[in-house]
Amino acid sequence: MGFIKEFKAFAFKGNVLDLAVGVIIGAAFGKIVTSLVEDVVTPLLLNPALKAAGAENISKLTWNGVAYGNFLSAVISFLCIAMVLFWIIKGANKISKKEEVAPAGPTEDQKLLAEIRDLLKSKNTL
Repeated sequence: MGFIKEFKAFAFKGNVLDLAVGVIIGAAFGKIVTSLVEDVVTPLLLNPALKAAGAENISKLTWNGVAYGNFLSAVISFLCIAMVLFWIIKGANKISKKEEVAPAGPTEDQKLLAEIRDLLKSKNTL
């Protein structure tokens, strides 16, 4: 098979396309979470801490000359993403979870075949 055909078979497999869609949606979701942290969480929850530290925004937080504000923002973003993904996966598992059905008993044909088998075994052992 030629290179072009092999590449086409690889690139247009369902798994590769699903992965591409997931990466694109993940990047967009990352932007949403970054905006949530920088525009909502930081002003609402971290303003008292920022004012106490003498910083105007989270990126300017420092301790003994070490700027830890961006790291703190990244940790908050990660925790938000992890929490949302946990909720999404938990919901998806709940939706896709099928009720376990007890296996049905043997059909009439299977019962008859079992009786015939047992009769043949008993004749052979006599």
